[in-house]
Amino acid sequence: MKEKIRIGALISGGGSNLQAILDSCENGQINGKVTFIGSDNPRSEGLKRAAASRIPTLFVDYSSIIQQVKADPAAALPADFDYEDIFAKQTLVQGGTDDRKIRSFLFSRAVAEAQLLAEMAKHPYDLLVLAGFMRTLTPYFIDRVNLDRSKPCIMNIHPALLPAFPGTDGYGDTFRYGCKVAGCTVHFIDYGEDTGPIIGQRAFAIAADDSLELIRKKGLKHEWQLYPQCIQLFAEGRLKTVKKTFTLPNGQQLQRTIVEILPESS
Repeated sequence: MKEKIRIGALISGGGSNLQAILDSCENGQINGKVTFIGSDNPRSEGLKRAAASRIPTLFVDYSSIIQQVKADPAAALPADFDYEDIFAKQTLVQGGTDDRKIRSFLFSRAVAEAQLLAEMAKHPYDLLVLAGFMRTLTPYFIDRVNLDRSKPCIMNIHPALLPAFPGTDGYGDTFRYGCKVAGCTVHFIDYGEDTGPIIGQRAFAIAADDSLELIRKKGLKHEWQLYPQCIQLFAEGRLKTVKKTFTLPNGQQLQRTIVEILPESS
């Protein structure tokens, strides 16, 4: 058997997906070990799960940092912060937004992310999983984790069938749109909001009398199965990102980075 991969996890809330990952590592469904659990919320239930499993934890106070940067925009900016480079790469905020708000957003995230990276550096990891981490990651952070851009190693789970319904309330958006099918998506992180290449998806039907609460409950059960499966594919070295060019009927060319799942090695 291959050596276990080392998994770092970031959470903000209850950590039910985190528990599914921990359980899957314990029962062998994932050939891996969680080496740290980090959060932006010191009262996160997920940190309690970590303590129960004797897994190292870390905490970065995003809220305080955001307030600090509002008071002093250049406060504690990391020495390697390049605003023009980060702004050009990201698609989280657009040029039409007030420039001061853009700078405040990217400055505060860089300060918080520099602290997060420093804490994470104390713990070895091969894959970073976002398990309900409610902070968007900027190119400053992503480029310092994805050292080899051809081999991304930040994974996220989203409560909708991407590319539909990105953002914080995927199941709610799915329900309010009147969709007849809902689902969840695991993808690699890129510079946009829930725009990274898709690794795996699971879908389920929405009955006419399903409430939003019931849809969320159904969705979580699918998430708890899908996320460990995708992490195991990473552990087996079976995920490959490929840049493809597609020619549309009007002749326009479209470039996409997609994930290919390689066959099992014999």
